Amino acid sequence: MDFGIKQAINILQGKLENWLESITAMLPNFIVAVVVLVVFYFLARIIKTIAGKIFRRFYDKPAIRNLFTTIIHVAVIIVGLMVALNVLQLEKTVTSLLAGAGIIGLALGFAFQDISANFISGVMLAIRKPIVVGDIIEVDGYMGKVEDINLRVTVIRTFQGLHVIIPNKEVFQNSLTNYTKTNERRIDLECGVSYGDDLDKVKQTAVEALKDKSFLKKNEEINFYYTEFGDSSINFVLQFWIEYPGQPGFMNARSEAIMALKKAFDSNDISIPFPIRTLDFGIKGGEALSQMKMNVATGNGELSKKPSK
Repeated sequence: MDFGIKQAINILQGKLENWLESITAMLPNFIVAVVVLVVFYFLARIIKTIAGKIFRRFYDKPAIRNLFTTIIHVAVIIVGLMVALNVLQLEKTVTSLLAGAGIIGLALGFAFQDISANFISGVMLAIRKPIVVGDIIEVDGYMGKVEDINLRVTVIRTFQGLHVIIPNKEVFQNSLTNYTKTNERRIDLECGVSYGDDLDKVKQTAVEALKDKSFLKKNEEINFYYTEFGDSSINFVLQFWIEYPGQPGFMNARSEAIMALKKAFDSNDISIPFPIRTLDFGIKGGEALSQMKMNVATGNGELSKKPSK
């Protein structure tokens, strides 16, 4: 029994001595690893400060600046951690950590793919800047003024006073119309005139009615085109460009153009016809209305046929 206890103590003592030797041998590496971590920690803070000043010149949104600077800060810290683990000769641990991070990232990507898509789209919108706050846009069937753009959604206020929250993925991936970028817009005003009017006179009158309006864009012509023979009118489109001051200005210019066109037509005896139907009983294969006979009831209940007048 005494021999067994003594043997166990010797084995434990040997193990402790081996561990002590290993710790003593690794102590310089451990100190170096700690120094590496401290250096990379302060280096990450310095780089984050410098990056923040640089990004401030290009991005006006604090959320975007904080995102980029945080990513850079974390990346420098991770590099420092990898270097420290390599100093401690723990290369397998580094490989395991990278593999685990990859698996976790893949799982989170599938679990939150919509959130991730909106987040990435928000970052791309901040970098490319196809729209900014104050722009008038139309996207996903909604038209209005951009009031806010964050990393997840874009908020617009429609001209009916409604706030619409649109996921950034829809803004980035779908068709987007930005009416503010060009500062001009063309109005297509459609109308029709009677078949009995002089078409040359109609064209001249319509163009003259609008040519001196203040809302017209300078050095742009007014275009007039007849488009079709309608049921009760010959239809045309009047095209003109305006400096785009916003949707209220667009509607005001269109309204003034309609009033000016109606006034000019009234002054020149040009009619804008109501929808009508013409019944021609004398067409080939038929009988003229004046030749048709109507059944008229007499006093004794009998029917007599009389020609229509």
